[in-house]
Amino acid sequence: MKGRSLGLVFLLALLWGSSYPQFKIGVETIPPLTLGALRAFFGGLLLLMLLGRQAPALWRSGIPLHSWLAQALLNCVIPWILIAWAVQTIDSSLATVLNSLSPIFTFLLTWAVTRHEPATARKFVGVLLGLAGVIVIIGIDALSGIGKHTMAEIACVLGSVAYAIAAIIGRRFASFSPLVPAAGSTLIAAAIMIPLALVVEHPWNLQPSMRSLLAVAGLTVFSTVAALIVYFRLLATVGSIGTTAQAYLRILVGVGFGVLLLDEKLPASLVAGIVLVVSGVIAMTMPARRLRP
Repeated sequence: MKGRSLGLVFLLALLWGSSYPQFKIGVETIPPLTLGALRAFFGGLLLLMLLGRQAPALWRSGIPLHSWLAQALLNCVIPWILIAWAVQTIDSSLATVLNSLSPIFTFLLTWAVTRHEPATARKFVGVLLGLAGVIVIIGIDALSGIGKHTMAEIACVLGSVAYAIAAIIGRRFASFSPLVPAAGSTLIAAAIMIPLALVVEHPWNLQPSMRSLLAVAGLTVFSTVAALIVYFRLLATVGSIGTTAQAYLRILVGVGFGVLLLDEKLPASLVAGIVLVVSGVIAMTMPARRLRP
């Protein structure tokens, strides 16, 4: 199970890391609210189809409506809108880095407020290693643009805070199949974003490019359906701190795709950064050894 959990962390990093360049491509011709609404609507439908006969579990779970609403807002609506809005003006690589600080916020909130799982010294070291890896990966040059688009950069950080809180409250779904919270939160997110998109952006007037539509399809299938199933599985097995640790690996994926697909600048000292990031993830996700009597 240790190897499987670690493998799922890597998989989630791949699925979510690839979303940033897809956001960048999507907002070329589709505005942020409409992009999020399409992603949530079609993602929710696919998840509902996967649930099949388990669909009644959505309303028989006993989870109060405010919990569903909070999960949908913090894990879907708020970060999706903020990131999509931000990448209209900043590179997807920079958005990846600034939106991948959730392990730090999760650790601090767990240590200072919820204390729902042990915030051990090893996990603290993992946070420091991940931060060091971030600094090495992005380099001084990669952050030279900070200050030119301050509001977009702040939006990415706020999205990271939302992801951190969502990971903490998401543990209440640990006793259910991952499909249940994935489908429920996505469908509620669609119910919120569709009216907003219709009122604010008038999507019937849009002329989206095929390139943007393909990006929406990728966001829906891989970064929503597949990613949320893996995400809720990890919350139940390695906890919120371990699950958000994939954000460090997400940086490698997001920056790499930004370089390959969008011709964005390649960060310096990538190999050293990878070593630090992977070490941090292992430190934060590896279960503690049980002492023999």
